Amino acid sequence: MKDRPAGVSDEQLAAAVAAGWGLDVRAVRYRPVGFGSYHWAVDAGRPLFVTVDAFRDDPVAGLRRLRRAFDTALALRRDAGLEFVVAPLPAGTGETVLPLGARHSVAVFPQVSGEAGEFGRHRDEDAPAVLELLVRLHAATVHAPRTELVLPGRDRLDGALRTVDRPWTGGPYTEPLRALLARRAGRIGALLSEFDHLVEQVRGGTGGWVVTHGEPHPGNVVRGPDGPRLIDWDTVQLAPPERDLWLLDRPDLHAEYTRRTGRPVSAAALALYRLWWELADVAGYVTELCREHETTADTTAAWTYLNRYLA
Repeated sequence: MKDRPAGVSDEQLAAAVAAGWGLDVRAVRYRPVGFGSYHWAVDAGRPLFVTVDAFRDDPVAGLRRLRRAFDTALALRRDAGLEFVVAPLPAGTGETVLPLGARHSVAVFPQVSGEAGEFGRHRDEDAPAVLELLVRLHAATVHAPRTELVLPGRDRLDGALRTVDRPWTGGPYTEPLRALLARRAGRIGALLSEFDHLVEQVRGGTGGWVVTHGEPHPGNVVRGPDGPRLIDWDTVQLAPPERDLWLLDRPDLHAEYTRRTGRPVSAAALALYRLWWELADVAGYVTELCREHETTADTTAAWTYLNRYLA
């Protein structure tokens, strides 16, 4: 995130990490990277990476969901022996994430040496190594939260589409958003219908579900001296394997996955998760820009990305 979270200062973050993890925090530096969580680089005698998440609607449920995901990541590394999983460091209580005030959480991770890519297609030379990570991940048998074949934010997106004929208030992008949705309502509706059709196909499929990362794109793969590492495990879920595999958009890699695992790759599930990503982003941006907001780097980015999807 480009913007800092409202109500969380560097001093508050340093105090939370020192108290929760028993660390001697010497310096903190906000890093305006990624989208969704807020990030800091922390010097505590060793380099650490600290994330803060904001819960707008239901902080208790949000913290519970995040803790289940991070508990799964820790189990994947500690119990399943997956060294490529960059899991959170447990706090003094043993918990993987702690509350930070009333509407935020804080988690601490080791700083990983290497370089991450950008969202998009994996480079041809990197894709086989990513496939290897996914084959090993999908073989793990740790407990993980189970996905629901429901588009996140669908209710807010549907509600927005139903009210494009009346004025909206919220912020500088709210009325332009209403106009954009009014122009593109037919296309969005068609995509939602296609999504529903694909969900029914996948729900009726016979393939087994596996532990998936959810977002193994190049931006979440750190290439370093010890091999590739997967970061950002807040989306880990038990789901169809295509939830990860659609980001490896090569038939030869899908065939190799089937050869290695014995699991056929479903064309319908690949199409579902490719569409899921687009519609989940659209719903998320619509939700953000319908709220009260100001013109900031993050709201401007949301407006820009939404227009790219709906152009």
